[in-house]
Amino acid sequence: MLDESLLDSPEGLAEADHRGLLRGAAEAGARVRTAARHAAEAGVQELKPDGRPRAVLIAGPGAAATQAADLLGTLAGPGSPVTRLAPTGVAPAAGALRWELPGWVGSVDLLLIATPDGTEPGLSLLAEQAYRRGCTVAAVAPARTPLAEAAEGAHGLFVPLATAPYEHDEPLAASAPGVLWALLTPLLALLDRIGLLAAPADAMEKVADRLDHIAERCGPAIAAYSNPAKTLAAELADALPVIWTEGTSAGPAGRRFAAALAELSGTPAVVSELPEALAAHSALLAGRLAAGANPEDFFRDRVEEPPALHARVVLLRDRPIGSLTAAPAARDLALSHDTPISELEPDPGGELETLAELIAITDFAAVYLALASRA
Repeated sequence: MLDESLLDSPEGLAEADHRGLLRGAAEAGARVRTAARHAAEAGVQELKPDGRPRAVLIAGPGAAATQAADLLGTLAGPGSPVTRLAPTGVAPAAGALRWELPGWVGSVDLLLIATPDGTEPGLSLLAEQAYRRGCTVAAVAPARTPLAEAAEGAHGLFVPLATAPYEHDEPLAASAPGVLWALLTPLLALLDRIGLLAAPADAMEKVADRLDHIAERCGPAIAAYSNPAKTLAAELADALPVIWTEGTSAGPAGRRFAAALAELSGTPAVVSELPEALAAHSALLAGRLAAGANPEDFFRDRVEEPPALHARVVLLRDRPIGSLTAAPAARDLALSHDTPISELEPDPGGELETLAELIAITDFAAVYLALASRA
């Protein structure tokens, strides 16, 4: 159940936020600026790449590395050479994970290692393996960790992770808002430098400004009725989020939202891109998860019996309405099955800015749902 009174209590939210999730969301813009400065100090802008790499491999643990690879691959466009190296192991613990380079990797490829931990032996071994193959290595991780030493030993580029003091007190959640931007920003600067995508310094400053603006709109002091993130969190209480995305950049934002809901609040979600989502989820909306699927719910004891789980569509779009859009069909399908729908569409701006806005609002919503939910 969701304690909606907690949503409008900044003091209560702060007391419940043991992991600093709200602070991480509010400081996302500052984290982008700090991470960009770390990248510049590490010498990213002084690099003189000899052409574009044949392949860009990304390795790291958990959702943050997965989402960074997803975002970078999307921003690189069609034919993107970005590939994530999935780990193997008997457990998700740092000491148990292992990564292997494909047999074809060599001197014309680039390995990116991104982790908020830096103590994973498997990543240090991966950096050494890449060095032996002649593959260029770049890593983003906390300073003074084994991985930092391994990256320097492989004659690679190392960028210290932009962290906050309070993050050293609790283990970082992979989907925590601050983690993504701390890892992603230096990687964007590096791939911009090698010509794989466009993320110049002025664009990243606009991203930071947009994140600051969203923090003002969605902060804990802003009442729920005018706070889009609190409103979305309340709408998703006791619901199965069915996340539909439209537009290239909205896809990875929707997948990140689903991962954040699962990790932070324990809320399952399904996600798909329009227009294929209409066929993929049509049976789901027509089944027992539809809002009108349980007519006996009217007689439910509102105190003793939990509400039945029903679907709610969340439509994320990264561009204003254009001539080719499946949004009207999506609304018609949802409403024809008595399924409520929530919509988020960013203000106009560059691709990175609109992507940042979608991520920021959904990050805040996932955090509010996690903090205000109670068993």
